[in-house]
Amino acid sequence: MILYPAIDLKDGQAVRLLRGEMAAATVFNDDPAAQARAFVEAGARWLHLVDLNGAFAGRPVNAAAVEAILAACPDTPAQLGGGIRDMATIETWLDKGLARVILGTVAVEDPELVRAAARAFPGRIAVGIDARAGRVATRGWAEETEVEATELARRFEDAGVAALVYTDIERDGAMGGPNVAATEALARAVSIPVIASGGVAALADLIALRDTGVIAGAISGRALYDGELDLAEALAALG
Repeated sequence: MILYPAIDLKDGQAVRLLRGEMAAATVFNDDPAAQARAFVEAGARWLHLVDLNGAFAGRPVNAAAVEAILAACPDTPAQLGGGIRDMATIETWLDKGLARVILGTVAVEDPELVRAAARAFPGRIAVGIDARAGRVATRGWAEETEVEATELARRFEDAGVAALVYTDIERDGAMGGPNVAATEALARAVSIPVIASGGVAALADLIALRDTGVIAGAISGRALYDGELDLAEALAALG
C-alpha cells in the first residue's frame, strides 16, 4: 500500500482543513516546496497535492506553488486535485510534470470528460470521490448530491481511470481515524485501485487500511504535520 503525504494548498501555503471547511484552515508551512522536499527526503514515493482555492474557483489558483513543488521534487511523482474541470487544464498540468490529475466535480457533472481524458492519458487520470454519509459532495465539498459513492465509482469501471481517491469528509483533518469499513466496501465493489483519504491519525490506521488487502493507498496530512505519524517509520512499516 502506497502512502501519499498530502500538501493542501490555500493562498500559496501548505494548510490542513477540518472537515473541508476553508475557514478552519491551519497553516503548517508557508513554503510548500520545502515541505515537499522534506517528505521526499523522508522516503515518500508519491506526493498528493490539492489546490483548495481552485476547488472552489473551478480553475487553478495555486499554480505557482504546485510548479515550485514539481521543480523541487522532479523525480517524485505527484498527483493533483482541485479546480481541474476541462481538458485544456488537464493537458496543461500533465505537460508541467504532474504524474496524475484527480477529477472530482466533473466526475459527477461531466463524466464524459473523465472518460475522454482517461483515453487520452492512460494511467494518468484519477477520480476523486468525496462523500458525506455515503453521498458525493462537489465544488470544494460545498454542494451535496444524491449520488452514492459506490454508484459513482461503478460508472467509471470501464473507463480506464488509474485510481479512485475516496475521502470521507467527516473524517478529514479530524484525526479520528479513517472510515476503514466504507473504504474497504468501495474497494471491493470495483476493480479500480482505491486510495483512502481522511482521518488517518496514527500508524495503526494505516495498518488497518493495509490489512483489508484491497486498499491500494492512503493519504495522510495532519497526522504528519502534527507529528502523530512519523513518515519514515510509516513507510518502513508498510514496506
